Amino acid sequence: MKYFLLTLTLLFATFMLSAQTILGEWETYDDNTNEKKSIVEIFEKNNIYYAKIKEAFMIAPNATCEECKGDRKGQPIIGLQVIEGLKKKGESYEGGTALDPESGKIYKCYMQLESADKLKVRGYIGFSLLGRTQYWKRKT
Repeated sequence: MKYFLLTLTLLFATFMLSAQTILGEWETYDDNTNEKKSIVEIFEKNNIYYAKIKEAFMIAPNATCEECKGDRKGQPIIGLQVIEGLKKKGESYEGGTALDPESGKIYKCYMQLESADKLKVRGYIGFSLLGRTQYWKRKT
């Protein structure tokens, strides 16, 4: 009986962990000052994951992406899609790109839930050793 309850508990914990999702709103923080920088919404369409900026705290209200290239140049930061093309692969989300609206640069990107309220977001050039990691907090 003891082993049955332990097995049942482990199965439930595994199910709950796998049921966690990256969808929803996340708070981002400045790498240098640790001030709240923005609220980003992650959404899914046809099993592909995207993220757009919902709120920004460290810029002017009508700021635009002047460093961006192509059709993103001059677009408002609020509403700007900054992550696109991620696909779920096991416990991570890979194969997408991330836009840095400050520099206009586009990086390869992957994400992985560290916990229900903490998301690891890595942007990199070439391979993932050359890049930067941020940790986003789920908005409560």
